[in-house]
Amino acid sequence: MKRWLGKAETALGNHSDRLNAINIFPVADGDTGTNLYLTVRAAAQAVHGDANTNVDSRQPDAAQTDVGAVLAAAGQAALEQARGNSGTLFSVFLCAAAEPLAGHTRLTSTLLAAALNRAQIRAWSALSDPVPGTMLSVMEAAARAAAAVDAGQNGDDSNHALGLSLDAAVEGALAAVIRTEGQLDALQAAHVVDAGGVGMLLILDCLRSAVLGEELQSELLDGLHGYDVQDPHIHTSMPDDDGVEVMCTISLSPLNAATLRQRLDEIGESVIMSQVGSAAEADGNYRWRVHVHVPDAEPAVRLIRSLGEPTQITVSELALPRESKADPVNSSGHEL
Repeated sequence: MKRWLGKAETALGNHSDRLNAINIFPVADGDTGTNLYLTVRAAAQAVHGDANTNVDSRQPDAAQTDVGAVLAAAGQAALEQARGNSGTLFSVFLCAAAEPLAGHTRLTSTLLAAALNRAQIRAWSALSDPVPGTMLSVMEAAARAAAAVDAGQNGDDSNHALGLSLDAAVEGALAAVIRTEGQLDALQAAHVVDAGGVGMLLILDCLRSAVLGEELQSELLDGLHGYDVQDPHIHTSMPDDDGVEVMCTISLSPLNAATLRQRLDEIGESVIMSQVGSAAEADGNYRWRVHVHVPDAEPAVRLIRSLGEPTQITVSELALPRESKADPVNSSGHEL
């Protein structure tokens, strides 16, 4: 799992420019590659002994042999530091995938199928208005493909069976990426596939590579529309999107969480809310990660503060200069 996240960080760093270039949905802000890279980097640092987490790879404690515990720590770190739609959805995916793996010391075909299915369901439900043709579709296709192969293996827990399921998951994800172009009008008009979907495909191929000890499939992305190096940065020809992206972490009761989601839906778009961790706090509240696109930050921030005390609240312009968004090192957000 640590090798997986390390490989994913490297792969997304290498591909961030092309992912940014074809990022036109839900907004053409050219930062999907950057957002995924920074979010996966946070997850990778969490499981490699980063000072900001409780998982220290130098200490051979029980958590290091529990696949679910390792991924849960990675997922929580990613969720707390998630960037954009794509980063937030991947963080939700990672947190949910950890749940069926809790208490297990190795991955099997059956556990992989369960983890991918839990993860795609949670990611779909985190968005108030999910649509096909995005990384959600890629997650779902990978889960369905892995489950179909696992169902035919009669509980075989060998590494060979796991390899077959991983191969199927990546093949299913690739087919779903290709389909995204025809599922969203914006992608069809621009003749490109979905950037978040390609990023998810890369992440899944990194999982396959890490578990099987094989190289990444360099030919995997050949022929994807808009993905050749010589292709233009599609997003630069799109009109700038007005508004801002607001993100924060906040402790809320279930009722206040539902209220916040409903009211954010009324004033904004791309609303994502996901619980951080599964345990309630002493006061019965739960911690939530919140993401929304709104025309103006002030009403959204005021609404959030009316229901609780947010932390890590950031506001990012959706129409920043393109060159700053293409740099994986830079952050477009500023904290309030």
